[in-house]
Amino acid sequence: MLEVIALSIAFVAGILARQLSLPPLVGFLAAGFALNAIGPSIGLPSDASPVLEHIAHLGVLLLLFTIGLKLNIKSLIQPAVLGGAFIHLAITSGIFTAGFLFFLELSFEKALLLAIALSFSSTVLAAKVLESKRELRAFHGRIAIGILIIQDLVALAVLSIASGQSPSIWALWVFALPLLRPLFYWLMDVAQHDELLVLMGVVLAIAVGGKGFESVGLSSEVGALVMGLMLAKHPRAQELSNALWGLKEMLLISFFLQIGMSGLPNAEALIFAVVMAFILPLKGILFFALLIAFRVRARNAFLGGLSLTAYSEFGLIVSAIVLNEWLVPLAITVALSFVIAAPLNRIAHPLFDRWENWLTRFEIDTEHPDEQPIDLGNAQVLVLGMGRTGSAAYDFFAERQLPIIGIDSDPNKMGNSQRYVVYADVEDSGFWHKLNIANLKAIALTTPNMESRLLAATQIRKAGFTGKIIAGIDFTDEEEPLKQAGVDQTYMVKSGAGIGIAEKTWECMSR
Repeated sequence: MLEVIALSIAFVAGILARQLSLPPLVGFLAAGFALNAIGPSIGLPSDASPVLEHIAHLGVLLLLFTIGLKLNIKSLIQPAVLGGAFIHLAITSGIFTAGFLFFLELSFEKALLLAIALSFSSTVLAAKVLESKRELRAFHGRIAIGILIIQDLVALAVLSIASGQSPSIWALWVFALPLLRPLFYWLMDVAQHDELLVLMGVVLAIAVGGKGFESVGLSSEVGALVMGLMLAKHPRAQELSNALWGLKEMLLISFFLQIGMSGLPNAEALIFAVVMAFILPLKGILFFALLIAFRVRARNAFLGGLSLTAYSEFGLIVSAIVLNEWLVPLAITVALSFVIAAPLNRIAHPLFDRWENWLTRFEIDTEHPDEQPIDLGNAQVLVLGMGRTGSAAYDFFAERQLPIIGIDSDPNKMGNSQRYVVYADVEDSGFWHKLNIANLKAIALTTPNMESRLLAATQIRKAGFTGKIIAGIDFTDEEEPLKQAGVDQTYMVKSGAGIGIAEKTWECMSR
């Protein structure tokens, strides 16, 4: 009964949050606190039921599994990722420990554990924000996720040490997993599509990764992530991630409800949460400074740092095991950081555009690993977004011998011998200001979401482009805003696929 009422209240709270231009997850958190407050008065328990906690855990496992599907292991060994993660952890842990020793008069061990718990950033919030904006594979998205994975590994190590647990000798089987990759690939091929593909992903994430790792004394969260990494290079990894999207989102609702239902705060807990909320911007500023120091451009340092500006749900896990008396204050702190960080991340690109002139002053005057092109050569057609639609458009123009170039924010799309693709962030106003577009005659917008298409069209026209801009749309109500931004022609992506099938049919009938 609790689960039915909880999900119903979460739905209403999510709708209200969206009406206030807040992400639905903020409403889910509020629903959890409301259930904690009113539960006893209506005959319900105030805390999360075992069923709700189990569902929440499954949601986190599927989230980490889908992150693994999109992750390139090379992104974890970049200097910006390693340096950003470990230096940030060392600085914040040191400052927080000193503060807790002085102001809260805690023992050194408790002060250190509490400081480490608050040093981590939220994996769930950052992954959801980046995934909703289709930026997991963008340069700043890969840096942020890489830092989060390292933080999570550190958190798991801290938990193992603090709780006295250690992996069993059977944990060594993990090193044999790469040898099983052909088997996992075969399972992907056999499952093909639809429900079998979804079921296979769930089994690998929860049964093999989650329960398998847990049974040998390792973290189930790390297990789910590792299983995703095993399949990341399969041609249908993206299809599997998309197939799991709805199920994962549904299960994660329970995760946010669980946080809210972890307890109601007293005055001291509220004061602690408010103080930590005021300190929260310093967390993002430090990430920005560290990424700049590792030669990341200001835009990616800002977007990556902002996505990491929230306290971590892993802090609650640490608290539940070794700092139980701090669970409620930390729950309020994490929830409040979500309320602050989620709306800011939603307007991250406009915020950078507003502060660009000031933020770029901090860039180091040297070659950046995320440097963007300033010259497109003799290209007459530019394709923005090299997914399936963009790649098909590129091949169409290439077959007709038109000078063409593709742009994508995922560096993994570079280096294709059949297509000339360069790295750039189409939503970066600075990129368009510097780019030489004199030879371009047409631009095709095939980026995956409406916001990026709208921003790109606006920046293209501001840069002085007078040629034709054509954009794909998913819904008819997207046409008018795009045309106001300077798009000359739109087309329905799914209708375009139908037209293509009709053309091929006509060709076959005419033979």
